[in-house]
Amino acid sequence: MLKKTLIAVGLAVAALAATATPASAAEYQSALKILGIQYNAPGPDDNRCMGGNTHQEYLTIKNYSTTATINLRGYLVKDAVGNSFKFTADHYLQPGDYVRLRGGNGNDSDANNVVYRDNCNFIWNNTGDSIYLYKPSGAGADSHSYNPARDDADGNGYVTFH
Repeated sequence: MLKKTLIAVGLAVAALAATATPASAAEYQSALKILGIQYNAPGPDDNRCMGGNTHQEYLTIKNYSTTATINLRGYLVKDAVGNSFKFTADHYLQPGDYVRLRGGNGNDSDANNVVYRDNCNFIWNNTGDSIYLYKPSGAGADSHSYNPARDDADGNGYVTFH
């Protein structure tokens, strides 16, 4: 009888473990993740295309796969109020590689790991915001929220998520 009870308890624990899903489990269904964000560009905010500092605000996206190369074409990045950027050109991230999605204008470059939003307005709020990364299918790939008082202990305007 004790043996049957132990087996039943073991099966129940295994079933619970199999069905228990951590709150962040959905976040890990994609190899592409938001590594961090420079939400507050150094210096006073100046969104002029020539001479401003919008290009110093950036989002870092990393390919955490150890085997798959990911093409960013079709991926979408949004903030809490719907400001968005869609990768419309091919940009390949090798396993372990990253890209910085910068504000302002510039030359996109696989070699330099940079894509420009071609928009000189700041997208990320200095007081906190939410970031959403969507796959070309529309499914969520990753999302994070930040609050400078909570997440930026050194006050440098950069928050790391992964």
